[in-house]
This record gives sequence, C-alpha cells and structure tokens, in this order.
Amino acid sequence: QVQLVESGGGLVQPGGSLRLSCAASGFTFSWYALSWYRQAPGKERELVADISNTGGSTNYADSVKGRFTISRDNAKNTVYLQMNSLKPEDTAVYYCNARRLITGATLDYWGQGTQVTVSS
Repeated sequence: QVQLVESGGGLVQPGGSLRLSCAASGFTFSWYALSWYRQAPGKERELVADISNTGGSTNYADSVKGRFTISRDNAKNTVYLQMNSLKPEDTAVYYCNARRLITGATLDYWGQGTQVTVSS
C-alpha cells in the first residue's frame, strides 16, 4: 500500500523556521521525483519545490527561492523541506507528491498534508 506521510508542520512566528518531512512506503522511492505543494485557503494548490529522483536537480517557486530547501534521503525513503525566514503568506497546507512518468501513464501519489501557520 502506497503511503506518503507528512510531518513537521505547526505554528511559527514570522522569520522563523520549520522542517517538513515526508516518509514514503509502498513503492520504489528512488524511481520517483518528489515535490512539495501548498494550498492556502481560497487559493489553488501551487508547486513549492521539486527534486529529481537522484536528488541532482531541484526547482523552486520564485516566492520561496533563497528561503526554502528541498532534499531527499533515498536510504530513508524521505523527502524534506527546510523552510527559513517564514512569512505569513507561507501559511498553507503543505502536501508531498511523488511522481513517475512511464510510457503512456503518470504514477502520482499524494500525502494527506500538514498545516503550516506563520503568525505572530
């Protein structure tokens, strides 16, 4: 059974830091690209950051460049999102996604999300 379980969310003051983790099971983790998305109330889900299956390539939304860092540990089947210099506009539910493109199909798994609230 495929599972992606996020953790590490919470309430933090502006300027603070959080590290999100997403533990995966039920599939070959190292074959999948991993992403973090977020969805704020009343807004569409947006891509925050992604990382290739080997970890050799990363991409970030402009809004988080220089503040967030995505990483992965294929030995632990876990992807991380280090979030520094947090702003109130970072408040959202953060979701982990695993994706693999194969001939004729996309394999796409999602976690249940973890709430991040940035407020004083």
